Amino acid sequence: MEKFRSVAKCGILIIFTLLFACSVCARNMENHQVLDVQAALMAGTQRDAEREEAVEEKEEVEGEERSSSSVVLTVMHRDWMASGNRTVKEALKERLERDAKRVESINARVEMATMGLNASAMKPISLNSSQFFSSEIVGQKGFSSSIISGLSQGSGEYFTRLGVGTPARYTYMVLDTGSDIIWLQCLPCTRCYQQTDRLFNPSTSSSYRKVMCGAPLCRRLDISGCRSNRYCQYQVSYGDGSFTVGDYSRETLTFRGSLLPNVALGCGHDNEGLFVGAAGLLGLGRGPLSLPSQAARRFGNKFSYCLVDREAQGTASSLIFGPAAAPRGAVFTPMVRNPKLDTFYYVELVGISVGGVRLTSIPASLFRLDESGNGGVIIDSGTSVTRLVQSAYVTMRDAFRAGTRKLKSAGEFSLFDTCYDLSGLSTVKVPTVVFHFQNGADVSLPANNYLIPVDSSGIFCFAFAGNTGGLSIIGNIQQQGFRVVFDGQTNRVGFAAGSCAS
Repeated sequence: MEKFRSVAKCGILIIFTLLFACSVCARNMENHQVLDVQAALMAGTQRDAEREEAVEEKEEVEGEERSSSSVVLTVMHRDWMASGNRTVKEALKERLERDAKRVESINARVEMATMGLNASAMKPISLNSSQFFSSEIVGQKGFSSSIISGLSQGSGEYFTRLGVGTPARYTYMVLDTGSDIIWLQCLPCTRCYQQTDRLFNPSTSSSYRKVMCGAPLCRRLDISGCRSNRYCQYQVSYGDGSFTVGDYSRETLTFRGSLLPNVALGCGHDNEGLFVGAAGLLGLGRGPLSLPSQAARRFGNKFSYCLVDREAQGTASSLIFGPAAAPRGAVFTPMVRNPKLDTFYYVELVGISVGGVRLTSIPASLFRLDESGNGGVIIDSGTSVTRLVQSAYVTMRDAFRAGTRKLKSAGEFSLFDTCYDLSGLSTVKVPTVVFHFQNGADVSLPANNYLIPVDSSGIFCFAFAGNTGGLSIIGNIQQQGFRVVFDGQTNRVGFAAGSCAS
């Protein structure tokens, strides 16, 4: 009997040991995840083959009108539209330079808003004899449109392809949640940059109508003017020096047969800047002149996008308007409205975890939007690298460094101050990174959303940066692989992992 008791005790001890070991393993899996180094390095070599495949399907049945209320369009990666002669390092440096200009522009817009200023408060300048102002100081009701990430051309990061006018002329448009105005280059053109498709000629469209100066639409513009012919003029300026000026109009947009008539947009006759390739910009912001706002009645004021990995481009991303925009399993957090600036999609970030540990030295107050319109966190499709208020970034970075002491350091690269030499390695374990949003919406990032290759030799960097202002920005690198839902009807933003398939 005593021998039996001893055996039983040993058995119980073994069981408890195994349970403890399993518990440790489970916690370890939650604290770390595996980065596939070789897959990330090899992804860029697939671009040339995908470029040729995309050419073949680019013009597929663009003009065909379809009965389905859901539409999927295949569009091109910006690198696909640009020269393929640059190295990974050169392309990334250019992207980060553009990114810095965009963040600078967003910071300036927020600063102006906190002072009670908008574009209409700027001093007037003369452009082509018109007075403007300087910027100084599926199967369900809805449609979907595929989008593919872009890295190399100008002021946009992601593009979609849609038809403009009647009959529809298909063209590439930049997608931007940080802008409201929809516009494209038009003939006659005083000054136009190079684009992939032919310039839109409004005189050939039976649905084109100019907006009159006294119309409510004209008064909604931040910057507007009137010509002698009494038609409304618009101007939009961007932080990198790009701008567009022209006639504010109404036109029909076509998404592979799904028609959206009477959309207010700018027909730009004087355009300059870094928009090379795309014909214009599709504003997806929260303001009244954006596409989601104009199409709210038809599509329930709801849209979403899912951005594919910027390097591995085997699957197109998708942009969906309507009930199909929100997949099952999405976690939602409330939108926060900035009364000083209605364009951006603000959310409340309440904490960050690194390696399974909640960083208590990053309080929710660091990310809170104050009464003056300063601070807060926005979700932005046009910013590449997530910027956190400086003190939060330093705390998160130091926690990540502490969890990667065994990895070989590689100094700095551009705005990245934490890089590693992973050459010769197949996979590595890295600490997890989790964003905690209000209402329990926890978003755990995949490893390749925050540790990215900066060259082809195996140097990877921690893809976050600090922001000198009070604003934090969730960029598109960190959004990869998630369907991000913007539900204006319920004022929520949602995240669903692995929902890029359209």
